[in-house]
Amino acid sequence: MIDLHWLYVFAGAVFAGFAMGSARDETNPKRWGNAAFWSLLVASLWFGDLIGDIGNGALVMGLVGIAGFHVIGRGSKEFSTPQERQESSSQHGNKLFLPALIIPFTAFVGTLLFTYTPLKGLNLIDPKAVTLVLLGCGVIIALLVGYAWLRPPAMAAVDEGSRLANAIGWAIVLPQMLASLGVIFAAAGVGTAVGAIVGTIIPQGSVFLAVLLYALGMVAFTMIMGNAFAAFPVMAAAIGVPILIHADGGNPAVVGAVGMLSGFCGTLMTPMAANFNIVPAALLELKSQYGVIKVQVATAIPLLIANILILYFAGFR
Repeated sequence: MIDLHWLYVFAGAVFAGFAMGSARDETNPKRWGNAAFWSLLVASLWFGDLIGDIGNGALVMGLVGIAGFHVIGRGSKEFSTPQERQESSSQHGNKLFLPALIIPFTAFVGTLLFTYTPLKGLNLIDPKAVTLVLLGCGVIIALLVGYAWLRPPAMAAVDEGSRLANAIGWAIVLPQMLASLGVIFAAAGVGTAVGAIVGTIIPQGSVFLAVLLYALGMVAFTMIMGNAFAAFPVMAAAIGVPILIHADGGNPAVVGAVGMLSGFCGTLMTPMAANFNIVPAALLELKSQYGVIKVQVATAIPLLIANILILYFAGFR
């Protein structure tokens, strides 16, 4: 049966490709620092279960040390000329987006097939990991389609993948780090403390006020910590589980899913989500480093209002 462990192996192979591509880039004076950074991630994904908490903690400290001492950088090597890229764009047009669309299509359709058809009874994929495993399958299919269609050099995926990863740098693993931070906050009792404060504010039976504070809390903690995955353990422990689900009888699926979506509205509005909002501004060479955030606010606020209404009407009706 295919489970998350196979996905970890695949993700480790991707980062191994980044490490290999970094080592191959002779124009990058810090290429060995980059290679070491991605190799530590490979070790975590491939051997994390074997080295235990202390070993994984040491790997994280290594990642922080490499990033903190600015041992990673980016090279100037170009694997295709501007003219070649322009010719490819003119020849294929928007069809170039097809491989990227294969990934969500495979995850969505595959999940439906493995949930509502006889494929479910074959036990090919762990039911708890169907969507994530199929997401990984979508990446592999998209990669194969890209090679069969565009006929790039054999090492194109490695070289271009590492070039993009090195352009983003340490921020590429920021969501995982922040998600870990959220778990630490929850384990430290931050959610319980917030819940105690909220419990004195919300009158018993006031479902809409609880929903409002839950959604706004997800936004606030997301903006502080930079990622909804970090905010969710705190707000779930404070309001989501004890008040909305246990006390008010809310639908757990709606409370969890829409609560996360509310947090993502905060992601759109915070510079702490550097990999989403600050790095793209730098890569696009925008005049303002907050240019991406300014554009996204007009989308984030209406989305938040919609999520609050969905959470209230769908979660408690």
